[in-house]
Formats: sequence, structure tokens, C-alpha cells
Amino acid sequence: MAFFTKRYHPPGTAPGTLVEVPRNQAREIRIRLIDYTADSLTVLEEIDSAACQRYMQDDSVTWIHIEGHPTEQALSDLYDAFGLHELALEDVMNSGQRPKIESFDGQLFIVMNMPLMVDGLVDTRQVSLFVVNNTLVSFCQGDFAPFAPLVKRLRNDTSMLRKKGVDFLLYAFLDIVIDQGFPVLDDLGQQLEDLEDSILNSANDGALQQIHITKRELIQLRRMLWPQREVINHLMHGEFGIISAETRVYFRDCYDHTIQIMDFLETYREMASSMLDIYLSSLSNRMNDIMRVLTVISTIFIPLTFIVGVYGMNFSPAAGPLSMPELNWPFGYLAIWLLMVLIAVQMLAFFRRRKWI
Repeated sequence: MAFFTKRYHPPGTAPGTLVEVPRNQAREIRIRLIDYTADSLTVLEEIDSAACQRYMQDDSVTWIHIEGHPTEQALSDLYDAFGLHELALEDVMNSGQRPKIESFDGQLFIVMNMPLMVDGLVDTRQVSLFVVNNTLVSFCQGDFAPFAPLVKRLRNDTSMLRKKGVDFLLYAFLDIVIDQGFPVLDDLGQQLEDLEDSILNSANDGALQQIHITKRELIQLRRMLWPQREVINHLMHGEFGIISAETRVYFRDCYDHTIQIMDFLETYREMASSMLDIYLSSLSNRMNDIMRVLTVISTIFIPLTFIVGVYGMNFSPAAGPLSMPELNWPFGYLAIWLLMVLIAVQMLAFFRRRKWI
């Protein structure tokens, strides 16, 4: 997960300028349309922007989802078809924006970040929303899978979504985006538990690298998700005519979920920070164990080295009465070995009795 993912214009670029997407990032867009009332539902998987205009002019609720990373020309076509504000479209193209909510000429523009776990690493995808009259226009660079449950609910004739307006659809969409943080945090929590067990068993360089990766992911995730509380708070208390008093109650639930996610995130950040202390402590304990073994071995060999050094002087017994008589013993060599083994065993027993080994 990169520290800095925002695409930006060169300094001095005029506001509202759409810069062409690099070829390696551009993806062909796919437009889905879901139009519904309490009694009818229309789902179109493939549709162009011009065909969407007819549905936008009806009294029904229309949800238009644009999947992929649109090019400059594609955004220009969407600007002509839907009348979206150019400053907002600039933020759609320059992904990596901070979550925010703005109002442009009767349009409500919202930027959110949806966390996902990709190949064991955390990734955030920008989700941009426009609310124009009875129409919700959503942009997401990733696939449609996270929003499939919303379509499933719309297919149910008794669903509350079918009976509510576009503001309730906006709530349901934001609720999905926010709740994507819970499974991501579950995976991060499991990674932290596995990492802690790995550190306690073996403090190696791989564990240290994983600690830094996890800390970086949590820092980036906090930066991308923290402002979403402000967005939901504005929807709860802001003077947006499109949000009815009845729907504001449901946004409280979204706000509560953002608080829960941030609480989990802060807890995991503290856990990841403490992992480094655990790693250093485990490394220190391992070093102490090694030094204890080496010290025991060295201590055992100190008296043995002394004995070998004494009998290595080789003074002749014929030199005088104070010379070494053991040099002429027939079993002297064996006796010295037995003595050294006895000393070593007694020292090991002493160390074990004192719980030093």
C-alpha cells in the first residue's frame, strides 16, 4: 500500500481541467443503470451515457454506476450527459482524494474511500457520488462486487429501499462503503495475532519487516478513513434539502459504524506499535538464553582448564620431593579424566538446582 496515492495536476493548472489518465491506469468504463419505483424495477448491465438521460427525467429513483477509471473523453461525455460540475469531475479523475462532501449548484458531491484486502495487503479505492434530483451517480474504479448486495435488496419487492427516495439509496450505498472496513479490520486483527505468535516463537527479520508493513497499512488506512466521520456528520446535521428528516436517523447508524471502525483502528495501531517492543524484548530474551548457555559452558571449563594447565607443566618427579608424583601413576591419566568429569557434573547439578539452566 503506497504512502501517497493521489493523482494531481501540475502546479498552475486551471481549475476543472481534466488531465488524461496514463495508459497503464486507464480502464474501459462500464455503466450500470438501476431504475426503480415501489412497483417496478429496471436493471441494465450495459448502457451508454446518452441512454441514461431518459431515465433521469422520470420521477423514479435512478442509480447510475460507472465502473473503471474513466479517461478525459469519457468524463467529458458524462459531463455533457448528466450536467455534473467540472470541479467535481476533476476530483473524480484525480483519485486519492480526502473524503469530503460539497454542494455544487443543487448537486451533492461526496467522496469516500472504500478499504479492501487485496493479496493480503490493504488497498483503498475512491468512491465518488453525485446526487442530482432523483438520481444517484456513483464512480468506483474497482469491480461491482461490493455493491451487488444492494441490487439484491432492490430486487425484493418488499424492501424498504423500493419505498424510499434517492436519499435512502444514498444512505444504503454509503453504509456498504463504510462497512467494508469491518472485514478488512478482521483480517488485520488476525494478521496481528499471527504476527504476535510468530514473534514470541521466533524473532526474525521477516517478523520485523511484517511489523513495519502492518504499521504502514494502519497509518494509511487511518488517514483515508478518519475524514469519513465528518462526511456522515454533515449529512446528519447539514442543511441539504435532498436529505429528509426521516433518512437522517439512518445516517446515525453510519456514523456509529465510522466510530466503531476508528476505535478498532486505533486499537490495532497501538497493538502494532507494541509489536516492536515485543520483538525487541523477544530478541533480548533470546540473546540472554544464548549468553546463559555460553556462560555455563565457559564456567564449566574454567576449573577443567586449570587442572589441565597444572598437569601440563611436566616437572620431572626426580627433580625433588616437591615435584609432581602423579606423573608416574599408572592410572593418573584416567584419574584426572574422572576428576574433571566429576567436577563438570557437579557444576551442572549446581546450576540446575539454582535454575540457571
